[in-house]
Amino acid sequence: MAGIAALAFAYVFSQFYRSFLAVLTPDLTAALGVNKGDLSLAAGVWFLTFAAMQFPVGIGLDRFGPRRTAGVIFGLAGTGGAFLFALANGPMALVVAMGLLGIGCAPVLMSGIFLFARRFDPMRFAVLSSWLIAFGNLGNVIGTEPLAAAAEAYGWRGVMAGLGISNLIVAVAVLRFVEDPPVESSAGAGLRGYVTLLKTPALWTIFPMVLLCYAPVAGIRGLWAGPWLQDLFGADALQIGRTTLWMALAMVAGSILYGPLDRWLGTRKWIVIGGNAVVVSVIATFALNPLIGLGTATLLLVTLGVAGTSYAVLLAHGRAFVAADLVGRGVTLLNFFSIAGVGLMQFATGRLVAAQADPSSVESYRLLFASYAFALLFAMTVYLGSRDAPPKASA
Repeated sequence: MAGIAALAFAYVFSQFYRSFLAVLTPDLTAALGVNKGDLSLAAGVWFLTFAAMQFPVGIGLDRFGPRRTAGVIFGLAGTGGAFLFALANGPMALVVAMGLLGIGCAPVLMSGIFLFARRFDPMRFAVLSSWLIAFGNLGNVIGTEPLAAAAEAYGWRGVMAGLGISNLIVAVAVLRFVEDPPVESSAGAGLRGYVTLLKTPALWTIFPMVLLCYAPVAGIRGLWAGPWLQDLFGADALQIGRTTLWMALAMVAGSILYGPLDRWLGTRKWIVIGGNAVVVSVIATFALNPLIGLGTATLLLVTLGVAGTSYAVLLAHGRAFVAADLVGRGVTLLNFFSIAGVGLMQFATGRLVAAQADPSSVESYRLLFASYAFALLFAMTVYLGSRDAPPKASA
């Protein structure tokens, strides 16, 4: 349990690092002269480096176990990225720092998921994964009003340096307390294991949903909420922090609520469909009226936070079609699609907004939200053709 706890605290950092830029938008703009394109690039690089690392992480989990895979990568790249961010003197340094942070965080959640898949009853996989994600979402909470208050008190550079020190301490705890399960027989299969997984027909109707279900909530909470609230509502850093705090708390609640639903309702597919239908409705509302009012926007962001955290159930759905000796590569392949989808949508939406005559206009944000809604609606359409995998059918 101490090892799971260490990984859970490391995952708090992972959630923080992917979402804190929204709150620091005014400070980074004033100190380094960054613009929306720079912030979108930096946020996108975090997700893309994180996604690219899923392949070596999956091999590492199956071959070496989570202790060394998570402890070493999180300790070196995560700590280095935090310190580089603290020392940044321009947009490119932020981009490189975010890339290192993405690499460092890549093995953390999957190490916990790997342990759940190898050591616990498959019936409990979704609820354990959801609760781990819920705990990690405290990083989203810390990256809102508490971050804004800390940055105001100590400066954003001091906050990032402190995070670097804390990052290193947690990495040492992972190396000390995580216990590796026995190695399975095909652990040396390397990248061939991914080829085997890609030949699984049942996964192909799930991949598009994995690619896009997390992108709206992560993109809006982690990047676009800050510029949107600043440009259209005149919100300062503390107001942005307060609004995104409510959304972050909603994401914690949503992860907890989703956890036991597959066992209660006997389905995974339709839970994911129902939750993401709510997400599409909320984002479509933003697209129709980006000037909806700060109070209403906050309420809808909370709804988005609750409904948009179906990833653990979707991960359990995909995990049901993965053989036991490919669990490490299976969960990291699914996570690759999830995180890559967020990064690709960050780049796409950043370019879309930057291409507008006035990137801060109502029409720019209308286009931004519409792009998220249509992308998710497409993924849901493909996912409707997937084969359900109730908990009793898990591998």
